[in-house]
Amino acid sequence: MTVGTFDYMSPEQVRAEEPDARTDLFSFGLVLYEMATGRRAFAGDSVAMIFDAILNRAPIPPLRINPELPPELEKILSKALEKDRALRYQTAADLKADLQRLKRDTESARVGAGLAPPAGAQQAAPLHWGRLVVAATGVLVAVFGVLLGLNVAGLRDRLLGRAGAPRIQSLAVLPLQNLMGDPQQEYFVDGMTEALITDLSKISALKVISRTSVMQYKGVKKPLPQIARELNVDAVIEGSVLRSGEHVRITAQLIRAATDEHLWAETYDRDLRDILALQSEVARTVAQQIKVTLTRQEQTRLAATHPVNPGAHDAYLKGRYYLNKWTEEGFKKGIEHFQQAIDLDPTYAPAYAGLADCYSLVAGFGLRPPKDAFPLAKAAARKALELDETLAEAHAALGQIKFQFDWDWFGAEQELKRAVELNPSSSNAHLNYNVYLAVMGRSDESIAEARRALDLDPLTPTLSLQLGWILYYARRHDESIAQLRKTLQLAPNLVGANMELGWNYAEKRMYPEAVAECQKAIEQLPEEQVTLGSCGRVYGLAGKRSEALDLLAKLKRMSEQRYVDPYNIAWLCDGLKDNNLTMEWLERAYKEHSASLFGLKMEIFSDSLRSDPRFQDLLRRMNFPP
Repeated sequence: MTVGTFDYMSPEQVRAEEPDARTDLFSFGLVLYEMATGRRAFAGDSVAMIFDAILNRAPIPPLRINPELPPELEKILSKALEKDRALRYQTAADLKADLQRLKRDTESARVGAGLAPPAGAQQAAPLHWGRLVVAATGVLVAVFGVLLGLNVAGLRDRLLGRAGAPRIQSLAVLPLQNLMGDPQQEYFVDGMTEALITDLSKISALKVISRTSVMQYKGVKKPLPQIARELNVDAVIEGSVLRSGEHVRITAQLIRAATDEHLWAETYDRDLRDILALQSEVARTVAQQIKVTLTRQEQTRLAATHPVNPGAHDAYLKGRYYLNKWTEEGFKKGIEHFQQAIDLDPTYAPAYAGLADCYSLVAGFGLRPPKDAFPLAKAAARKALELDETLAEAHAALGQIKFQFDWDWFGAEQELKRAVELNPSSSNAHLNYNVYLAVMGRSDESIAEARRALDLDPLTPTLSLQLGWILYYARRHDESIAQLRKTLQLAPNLVGANMELGWNYAEKRMYPEAVAECQKAIEQLPEEQVTLGSCGRVYGLAGKRSEALDLLAKLKRMSEQRYVDPYNIAWLCDGLKDNNLTMEWLERAYKEHSASLFGLKMEIFSDSLRSDPRFQDLLRRMNFPP
C-alpha cells in the first residue's frame, strides 16, 4: 500500500507501483529542488493537480527561477527527477559522486578567479549555490534518516510497516474536479462522481456516503479531516476528470481522513466506450488498497461490464443530472435524455432505470395521473432488469412501483430487499424499504432503515425529514418533533419540516403551535397540494373550520386546471370529521390508483373513520395483509 507525503512522491508511488531505492532518490531530488529554488517542483490547488504534475509535467527549470545556480546542478536535478526510474540515478552513491564533483569544480573555479581568501584570513562566506552543494552533499549521507522521520514517499511506513493503522470501513467520494474549464461539462463530471459512488456502494463491507451529501462539498475549500468528521468517514476519495472528444482521463486518490495521509493514487486514460469498465476498475482497486474483502458475487458484479455507446452514456449522464434537480422541468428533461440514451443504445439498462425513476416521481409529485405515469415507470424498470438483473436502481424502482401503484406488498418487499442486497450503501434503497416497512406496520424495522439511510446521507435534509415522517407514523410524536427541529437547523426553509411539525402538534392537541407551523408551510408553498390537504386537516382538527373549507375549495379549483390527488382532499375531509365525504374522496383515490393511497393502513385517521366498514373494505381491496 502506497502512503506518505504526496508532495514528495515519485511517479511510481503515485501509480501505487512497488517502490525501490530509486523512489527515495526522486524524493530527495524534490527536496534538493526546493532548496535550490525556494519552490516545490510539483504544485497545485488540489491533490489531483499535484499528481497530474508528478505523472505528466516537467518541473520549471531551476535556472529560470534562480539564475545563480550552476548549470551542472540543473543537470543533476533533471536526472534525479526523471519520471522513468530506469533513466534516474540508480544508487545514492552515484548521486553523491556527482554532487561531490560539482563541489570540487566549484571550489576550483573560485580559486582560479582569485576568490580564495588570503592565508590566515577568515574564510569568506561561499556563494549561495556553493553552500547549497555543500549542504546537499552532507545531507545525502543522512537523507534516509530525514526521509524516514518525515515519512516522505511513505519510506517510514515501508520500512517499519503500517501495523496499528485503523482499518478503513467507511469513505466518501468527494465531487470530482472539472479540469476542462467548461461549465457545460459539469453534468459529465458529476455523473462520473455518482457512478464511482454507485460502484463502491456495491461493496457490503464498506459504508459509502451517498451522492446528495458529498455534492454539498462541490467547490468548497475545507480541510479533508474536517469534511471527514462532518460525514463521519474514515477516508475520502478525491480526483479530477479531463475529457477530450471520445477520450477521458480520470485521476483518483485515496486519503486517510484523520491524518490527511495519502494511501493510493492512479491516473486512468480510457476511451469513452470503456468508461463502465474504468469505473469498476477504480472501485476494485480501492477495495484492494483498503483491504476490504469482496464477496464472490460482488467481484462478479464489479467485473460484469461491457462497452457502452458514448452518445448513450452521455445522454444518460445528462438525464441523471436533470433528475437530481427534483423539479418539474428537471423530470421533463430527464425523461427526454433517458429516452435519447435508449434510442442510441436499446441495450443500455441504466437508462431504463433512470426513466423509471422519472416517471415514478412525476406521479408521486402529482404532476401526471398515476394511471398514466406508473405503467410507463413499470415497463422501464422491467426492461432494465431484463437487460441487467443485478441493477440495484431498477430493483428499487420496481419495488416502489409495486407498493405505491400495484399494491403488491409481497412482491414489493422482494424487490426492495434485493436492491439493498445489491447496493448496501444506497440511501435511496434504504429509503424505499423503510417506507414499505412503515406501511406494513413494522415500525422498529422502518425506523432502523431510516436511520441507516440518514447515516449514509447525513447532510441531506430530506432524509432527516424522512426520519421525522417515520417517527410521526410510529406515533412517537416527541421524537418526531425533535428530529424535525434538527432538520430545520440543517435547512431552515424546508417547508416539509414545518408541515410535519404541524401534524405532530395536532396529534398532541397543541393546536396553536400546529396552526402556526402550517401557516408557515402554506405561506411558502401556497399551491402545493400535499401541504394544502394535510394542513387543511390540521385546521379542521384545531377547530378552524372556515379556514379548512377555504383550502378544500382551493384544491377543488386547482383540480379543474391540473391533476390533484384525491387522497389529499380526503385527508383534509378527515379533519372536518365528515366520514362520508372522506370516504367519497378515498374511493376516487382508489379508482385513480392514487400515488399516496399506499399509506392508507398506517395513516393517522380519526377512530370513527377507521372503524367504518367502508374503510375496512377498502383496505381489503388493496390487498393489505391482516
